[in-house]
Amino acid sequence: MASERKIGILAIQGDYEAHAKALDRLGAAHTYVRRAEDLAGLGGIILPGGESTTHLKVMKEEGLFDALKQFSANGGAFFGTCAGAILLAREVHNPPQASLGLLDISILRNGYGRQLASDVHLGPTKLHKEPLEMVFIRAPIIESVGEGIEVLAEDASHPVLVQKDRVLAATFHPELTNDATVHKHFLSLLPRNGKS
Repeated sequence: MASERKIGILAIQGDYEAHAKALDRLGAAHTYVRRAEDLAGLGGIILPGGESTTHLKVMKEEGLFDALKQFSANGGAFFGTCAGAILLAREVHNPPQASLGLLDISILRNGYGRQLASDVHLGPTKLHKEPLEMVFIRAPIIESVGEGIEVLAEDASHPVLVQKDRVLAATFHPELTNDATVHKHFLSLLPRNGKS
């Protein structure tokens, strides 16, 4: 499933290469983003897992923080996984930190605990009839969602995959599975060529 617009993958820290491999399997063009100028011509961007405070520090140093806000204002699509979901949130707790504020969710940074191993769950999703494989690694918890936020999947009574308009966030790591459902859905959110 090829997309019309190229996708950027924030390549500061975390397993951004796993997202690249997921996009390769779908035939989607992509590039790594490390500086503000790397956003030119992109239809969407993936904010991967890792350490959100490290991402935030480098984003501010490289001028990406404000550039990403402008990218959103211009109609670009966003997909944040784990730490990326934290960066997209309106409000971050435990401990508090700055964020892009592009998605009206409140999120706990230290959520499911500090497990060293991955925790893999299967659960229902609104994206298709089959259960979705979800890999949680020291996952944050979405405490609350604002008006208009669609909850696409839940786990342990918490939203774990949410969306509003062209902004998608997962507290798990779909890039670490062979299930392409979430990445395919993200591709469907990209603006078409010539349209925002």
